Amino acid sequence: MRPTRPLPGSLVQRYHGWKATTFADNAAWYRRLGAEGQRPRVMVISCCDSRVHVTSIFGAEQGEFFIHRNIANLVPPYEPDGLRHGTSAAIEYAVTSLRVSQIMVLGHSQCGGVEACDKMCMGHAPALEAQDSFVGRWMDMLRPGWEAVQTIEDDAERREALEKQAVLTSIDNLMTFPFVRAAVDAGDLVLHALWNDIVDGTLEGHDAVTDRFSQI
Repeated sequence: MRPTRPLPGSLVQRYHGWKATTFADNAAWYRRLGAEGQRPRVMVISCCDSRVHVTSIFGAEQGEFFIHRNIANLVPPYEPDGLRHGTSAAIEYAVTSLRVSQIMVLGHSQCGGVEACDKMCMGHAPALEAQDSFVGRWMDMLRPGWEAVQTIEDDAERREALEKQAVLTSIDNLMTFPFVRAAVDAGDLVLHALWNDIVDGTLEGHDAVTDRFSQI
């Protein structure tokens, strides 16, 4: 027997509240989404962190964004090895089937995954070094980024710099996907590197000319 349980009453109540208000007020739009399918123009790759709410930040409605979330908003390099690659599958579907015109990689402040990587790289998280640590092996992707900022002595400053390195690592890895590079080179796809401060709401974007993040 599968170990599933009914939803707690508090969540059931919140669902019925949404169905009676937000859904009811926009029923025609939901019917259209169901009948016509999704046509998002933007893919967002963001962190699983519960404090990061992409649709709220941009005021997006249902159907506008194709969203993929994972630990530390990381994109692995292109590896067609026959194994299971959830992030790569989402990117392939967004670019080749949905034909999105923009991909946003959104990092954020106080990222737990980035903090874990920082501790692991400093030798302070032996549990993450274990081969059976999914988080540790996932965050291995960011080790080169850590090496670029490891000389920053202040922990908070180093981790913020590493959060931005995570975004840039994802952008670099996106360009290893042949269909992403082809779309970018053809002018059909634009990549955006973003970082959000969850405390003050600041949003920063990366400028390829200056190679810096600046406030939007």
